[in-house]
Amino acid sequence: MQDFQDLAPAGYYIALRVGFAFPMVEHNQLPELWVREYTMSGLIVHDPAIAWCYHNDGAARWTELGIHDRLGVLELAKAHGLFFGAAVSCRDDGGAGQRSFGLFCRSDRDFATEELEHLTTLLRAQHDAHEQPRNLTAAELETLGLVKNGLLMKEIACALGVSESAIKQRLKSARLKLRAKTGSQAAAKATMLGMI
Repeated sequence: MQDFQDLAPAGYYIALRVGFAFPMVEHNQLPELWVREYTMSGLIVHDPAIAWCYHNDGAARWTELGIHDRLGVLELAKAHGLFFGAAVSCRDDGGAGQRSFGLFCRSDRDFATEELEHLTTLLRAQHDAHEQPRNLTAAELETLGLVKNGLLMKEIACALGVSESAIKQRLKSARLKLRAKTGSQAAAKATMLGMI
């Protein structure tokens, strides 16, 4: 997240893998007083940057959104040092599925085109990194669920009525698919991704 902080020193908000209503992961590094005002006043439904993110892919400076800011949300943000901003949004290939987006802010100058391109690349990488692998088997997910519950390999094998070597193979396969180093890390990632 340091790259995002370097590009958006006044703050940023990232929502990864937004499903029906809520993101799988959020990173909110916006000023605390702005977050409080924004939340208490229900500004999300009036925020032109959020509206842009839900209807577009790519990146745009706040000055380029082309959406009327009826309540002056972006003007209110200036009182918190958020003078310049960018909205970045991406979604799963094919246009269906989950969306990720970010709002990035500066107080000193507007974002350069290269910075917008870099933010888009960084957001896409985070979006892809949080994608649920579709190739985990039911047996691998069952095994990861037992790892998550703290069972040892021998206990898992006994509970499932299979050999320890079968459990080792399931965990190895799950680790590779989830790009995890250990069984515990694979179980944690599967939990974070909402798979178990």
